[in-house]
Amino acid sequence: MVEPPPRFWELFFEVYEALPRQGPGNRVSTAKALALCRDLPVSPAVLDLGCGTGAQTLDLANLSSGSIIAIDSHAPSVALLKARVAAKRLSEKIEVRVGDIAQLHLPPDSFDLIWSEGALYNVGLGKALRICHDLLRCGGYLAFTDAVWRKEDPPPEVTESFASDYPSMGFVADDLAAIEGAELSLIGHFALPDEAWWDDFYRPMQVRIAELREKYKGDAEALATLAELATEPEMHRRHSEYYGYEFFVARRR
Repeated sequence: MVEPPPRFWELFFEVYEALPRQGPGNRVSTAKALALCRDLPVSPAVLDLGCGTGAQTLDLANLSSGSIIAIDSHAPSVALLKARVAAKRLSEKIEVRVGDIAQLHLPPDSFDLIWSEGALYNVGLGKALRICHDLLRCGGYLAFTDAVWRKEDPPPEVTESFASDYPSMGFVADDLAAIEGAELSLIGHFALPDEAWWDDFYRPMQVRIAELREKYKGDAEALATLAELATEPEMHRRHSEYYGYEFFVARRR
């Protein structure tokens, strides 16, 4: 794996933390997935894994009357979400923590709903699903999004991008097999619509990159990193038929 330039992650987070969402998703899709969790308690105990700056966390707080623990490994994102929670006077409903999905140190059988948009792949989908299984109460739900291939033989630039970011990415059938292997029962799944990629993610990203190009005018290293980050939305514009995000809802048996 090629090491990124020294300032890559600094600039990466300067772009991503300013966005409404740090990955594909929207409130409509969150609500659609939540609606598949038909037998939740009136006030469910919810765990949001890989919450980022919390767009979906706040949507869940508005769509559900439950309590939420939101966890992310990136402390600055957690700080941003804590500030948003405080500003919206939701601190009694949402607890935000720094944590690692692979080492959560949470009691088993303690959540009615585990939510994760675009984060489980970081520890390997199979391992993440087993972790979620053990944290769910019997009959509890898991709702997560995952990047999947849609077509065989993607162009080289797409293959190279995902070989770096998500080398084990599979097709929907592979995720369904992983769900079954984790002793979870599939409730339903659906593809994220195109607007879930653009409205709160790629268009704001393009605006943010333009702002930072102005800020770092004359800084060749920063401009090169921003140019690299700008290739992602353009790749999606050209080749989105080859890959996408799927929302899966499953249940502990």
